[in-house]
Amino acid sequence: MSRAIYDLIGLSAGVCFILALKGLSHPRTARRGNLIGALGATIATLVVFFYASEGSSLPLNNLGWILGAMVVGLLIGVPAARKVQMTQMPQLVALFNGVGGGAAALVAIVEYLKLGDGATVAEVVATVFTVIVGCVSFSGSIITFMKLQELMTTRPVVFPGGRFVIAGTLVAVLASGGWVISALGTTPLLVLAGLSLLFGVLFVLPVGGADVPIVISLLNAFTGLTVAASGYVLDSTLLIIAGTLVGASGTILTRLMAEAMGRSLFGTLFGAFTAKPQDVAIGGETRTVRSGSPDDVAILLNYARRVVIVPGFGLAVAQAQHTVRELADLLSAKGIDVAYGIHPVAGRMPGHMNVLLAEANVPYEQLAEMDEVNPTFPQTDVALIIGANDVVNPAAKTTPGCPIYGMPILDVSLAGNVIFLKRSMRPGFAGIENELLYDPKTTLLFGDAKASLTKVVGALKSL
Repeated sequence: MSRAIYDLIGLSAGVCFILALKGLSHPRTARRGNLIGALGATIATLVVFFYASEGSSLPLNNLGWILGAMVVGLLIGVPAARKVQMTQMPQLVALFNGVGGGAAALVAIVEYLKLGDGATVAEVVATVFTVIVGCVSFSGSIITFMKLQELMTTRPVVFPGGRFVIAGTLVAVLASGGWVISALGTTPLLVLAGLSLLFGVLFVLPVGGADVPIVISLLNAFTGLTVAASGYVLDSTLLIIAGTLVGASGTILTRLMAEAMGRSLFGTLFGAFTAKPQDVAIGGETRTVRSGSPDDVAILLNYARRVVIVPGFGLAVAQAQHTVRELADLLSAKGIDVAYGIHPVAGRMPGHMNVLLAEANVPYEQLAEMDEVNPTFPQTDVALIIGANDVVNPAAKTTPGCPIYGMPILDVSLAGNVIFLKRSMRPGFAGIENELLYDPKTTLLFGDAKASLTKVVGALKSL
């Protein structure tokens, strides 16, 4: 296969990646976009074998090891992707992203060792960049996975002098990068990789709660940049295209998520070091909430004119999307106006709730983004909150210094009645209490969301 044909096929794979990103931008076309992206990745993988087999400048060595590694990857990746629950999708994204960054760093190291003294300054600089960013992406992604999986505390991890330790580590990373460029040796490269891994850990530790998905998106952009840099080292236009697309889309998504959380990216990453201590309640104070039964909730819903359903992570955990669709259909049949209020980061990742509700064939016309639904809450009779907490917590507006302060929220407190479906009084992912739970117009229905909704549906049918 000639180089021209190879580049042309690579360009077609790049077009597939672009069309995939376009399709993934909307739930209606997300499945098609995912398939197009998979097609592009398949083309990009296969074309390398045919081009290398012609004895070109990219000779194909160690074919058995390559095929064996691909088989191992398939045996791990396919079952993991098929069996992962919707609630664990952010963790899977974090792991896949970390593996991508780590792989790019390893490829850069191997290519550096292969080039030796024959490497140009540009190639060495690209290698250093790939190792730094790839290692940061790898170790940082592992920490985000552990936080989301609750294998470690989800709260920000800070320690005295933490800012100076992070800054000092960054300086050491940059200095070791200069050492690699000037000395051209294996030892400085390994030191660079080790310090970069350490910086990745320190970079993510201060981030906690609902901000973790933002960091996942940022690290995803980092991985894209490492792939693009690897493409330069390996003289692969396809890797440059794919890496640039991932880096650009990840950067845009990070910016949008930070805006949705109502804070700057710097504040997201390092705000824990400057956060003010929060006031705590006087010890021994007990507070009461108003709990209700499924019959009570059914009566409130039955006599409402407008109901806004606010889905959250708890809905995904309970796999209650089909039951909530049944409830919404029943209310609509009674002439009640029903809408779903979707916060940009509900469910821990953008689009999480959209995908979950699309699985239950919820009409897209009923999905309302935050800016669209917020003005309607004063005319809403019942706000039904299912497994959401932080995205409706008034502390985001009233409590300076709390982890979510400044984050735009769904203004459910303006509705006539508020119904919370919760398993317990445990705080949300951000780890702070929700004062709305103690509001006199709030009714709590405790239990598994799917079981509770099933009982509400049954009670509503009998009215």
